[in-house]
Amino acid sequence: MDLKLNNKNALVCGSTQGIGRATAIALAAEGVNVTLVARNREKLKEVLSELPEHRNHSYIVADFSKPRDLQEQLIKFIEKEHGFHIVVNNTGGPRSGGILTASLEAFENAFTMHLKCNHLIAQATIPFMKESGFGRIINVISTSVKEPIPGLGVSNTIRGAVGNWSKTLSIEVAEFGITVNNVLPGFTDTERLTEIIKIKANIEDRSIEEMREIMKNYAPAKRFAQPEETANVITFLASEAAGYVNGINVPVDGGRTKSL
Repeated sequence: MDLKLNNKNALVCGSTQGIGRATAIALAAEGVNVTLVARNREKLKEVLSELPEHRNHSYIVADFSKPRDLQEQLIKFIEKEHGFHIVVNNTGGPRSGGILTASLEAFENAFTMHLKCNHLIAQATIPFMKESGFGRIINVISTSVKEPIPGLGVSNTIRGAVGNWSKTLSIEVAEFGITVNNVLPGFTDTERLTEIIKIKANIEDRSIEEMREIMKNYAPAKRFAQPEETANVITFLASEAAGYVNGINVPVDGGRTKSL
């Protein structure tokens, strides 16, 4: 299948590790000019060196806890370099823990990093998408949008807010050839999952390896996903082939989510 992504421009957030990094590599392999976004310049340079040299790849150093700075840097980049046909919103999940003991600050910080930043990025990038008659916004969220995950109180709450923001936006921009979709990773073999496993192992007084095996069995596939598997779904949603797919949640979880 020809995804017709050659020479499209993509902004990939949280692209120095995990799903973000895998997505940047997958898009670049399809001929996309990728702009990486993260807060660590050295790690950004490392990922940049892994992308094909014959393309116009770049990076933006930005901290998602400072949304106005992110917005300013993004606008400057667009004015100086180019706009974006594709945006992949992806950033580290909120800290684990129950909802009742969560602080207001934890909710505020997560709301800022996930919803506020997504919104400001959309406002900065959609004008170019409208002019191009083509746009793809893909939000990497969580299966908690469909089924809350125990021990992730703040995350469950904020992910749901992002899901509803995304659905609302998808309706407003569809007529301009722009789609907005959510990818919902299940247990994916990343640093984030390692953190969750350690916490659960401690709570249940189990070894980390024992906890890993238990959690693998939560999914009918009996294994964790690799970041590249989620990146492949994101790449399809970014393509012209997915032009009539809009406003949906796509679990990539090996069948773990029980709801339809």
